[in-house]
Amino acid sequence: MFSTAARTLHVRHLRGPVANRAAALAGAAGAAALFHNTSTSSFRSTAAMAEATDSSKTAFSPKEFRDFPLREIEDMTHNVRRFRIGLPSEEHVMGMKTASCIVVKGKGKDGSVAVRPYTPTTTNDTKGHFDLVIKVYPEGNVSSHLFSLKVGDTVAVKGPFPKFDYSPNVKKEIGMIAGGTGITPMLQVLQELLLNPEDKTKVTLLFANVTAADIMLKAEIDKLAAEHDNFDVVYVVDKAEEGWTGATGHVNASLIETHLPKPSGDSVIFVCGPPGMMNAISGPKNEDKSQGEIGGVLKALGYTSDMVYKF
Repeated sequence: MFSTAARTLHVRHLRGPVANRAAALAGAAGAAALFHNTSTSSFRSTAAMAEATDSSKTAFSPKEFRDFPLREIEDMTHNVRRFRIGLPSEEHVMGMKTASCIVVKGKGKDGSVAVRPYTPTTTNDTKGHFDLVIKVYPEGNVSSHLFSLKVGDTVAVKGPFPKFDYSPNVKKEIGMIAGGTGITPMLQVLQELLLNPEDKTKVTLLFANVTAADIMLKAEIDKLAAEHDNFDVVYVVDKAEEGWTGATGHVNASLIETHLPKPSGDSVIFVCGPPGMMNAISGPKNEDKSQGEIGGVLKALGYTSDMVYKF
């Protein structure tokens, strides 16, 4: 039901140069200014549509947790599931903007309450339901809780919590570096950008995983790349099997220099992934979830804090 036929894309040459709850807000100020709306486009983005939606049809609230019914569960990989969660009616929408997240509440193994931020993978204007694509971690209280649920159970959600305000055509190019589940906020931005026919921003995604079998949302990503000339994706796996035609190893300076936009005021690099990857590529965020200093490979290549956003 969820999957979409698409051609497979691997390494391609580009056509030009190229929270926890309120804590998720902490690093947003600089990026919000970076993406201040200077576009005169008549296209109504999903963010604008969400804002214009009747508030009585907005399902989420940043002030309280609300329970929503779990409608469907799909196994995507050996440790990743897609959860389709119902909204109060077929006319309700999430009420989210790009880029923002929600917080899901679950029970820890010791019975304590645990919360974790997630980014829905459905477009912001989808009516009647939303999807969460989640990887289970042995030590993850919320992911383990969600994996224990069955259809008909409820999921407690609070939000949305904005990260930055994306507007079309503010930057000429966007480079994305994602690892594992770090793809979900990237997909939110991609959908907002690519489904707007007047947004001409060029985007390139470096998507790193351990094996090809670990690649989440590949059909959706491939479909976007096949349908939009301003989007390229490079898949990178650490352990390649015979027949793999993408990049192998880890995201490094060479891959970034080859595929992503050079340091410039006309471009920005988004980074999201596990802590080890963040440390190596961009440097970590601060403990309060603010952006922190730029470090790692991106700093060595000359990128500055106003050219990088860490999810």
